[in-house]
Amino acid sequence: MIKTVAIQGVKGSFHHIVSQEFFSKPVDFIECMTFDSVVDSLTTQSCDAAIMALENSIAGSIIPNYALIDKYGLHIVGEHYLDIQHNLMALPNQSIADIKEVYSHPMALLQCKEFFKSHSHIKLVEDKDTAEVAKRIQEKKLTGVGAIASVAAAEIFELDVLAHSIQTIRHNETRFVIVKRTNSEVPENEINKASMKFEANHKRGSLATILNVMSDCKLNLTKIQSLPIVETPWKYAFFVDVTFESYDDFKKAKSIIDIMGEEFKVLGEYKNAKL
Repeated sequence: MIKTVAIQGVKGSFHHIVSQEFFSKPVDFIECMTFDSVVDSLTTQSCDAAIMALENSIAGSIIPNYALIDKYGLHIVGEHYLDIQHNLMALPNQSIADIKEVYSHPMALLQCKEFFKSHSHIKLVEDKDTAEVAKRIQEKKLTGVGAIASVAAAEIFELDVLAHSIQTIRHNETRFVIVKRTNSEVPENEINKASMKFEANHKRGSLATILNVMSDCKLNLTKIQSLPIVETPWKYAFFVDVTFESYDDFKKAKSIIDIMGEEFKVLGEYKNAKL
């Protein structure tokens, strides 16, 4: 049973919101400023699980998190999609004209860059976390400084929202995964999605052959992401997500890919949250 989870950010962050929405029962959370700290909390058994963002519908994959899950042998046991609405906020009794600097996570700044083209007087500064900036503004009573964060963060830290939903694309969704040290969370008959990693050799068609195996075994490829192998220049590992109706089909595919692919690893087997 999961009682404590590690999140990147503080109360009011998007990871914190996921921790509230995903679990059927309330969980305690450990606030971490970096994903390395999130993983460290899990591997040292300071928590039962961790929540990590993996990809965003606007900005794409968060590649370092794939590497962390792989490096530390973690297992994805669930996923959660969150509608991300970015809001500009500051201490009360200020307008956008009063704001000289806005601090937020680099991903949030990237997703909102079009909004700030019409507010050229504002300097954008990268920071570690969206909600942590909101917290800092409240604690230090920083005037002339804004944050980009969730409405929940504005409410928690008593800030005024100066502009709602300022992300460039209105439909902005992030996929989060729940990871544990072991892969025994979901009953086999309920598993219909999996994440895998493998390396393909330089022989012509080696990657295509593995992808054909997935197709032949009735697996639907929903994600493929390459990641350079640092120790071997110009060789890549591939991270893939697949969905399926029958777990037996997945087991068959696993047994074949294990033979054909190099360094094959199942990173997680879980329920598809996008049904």
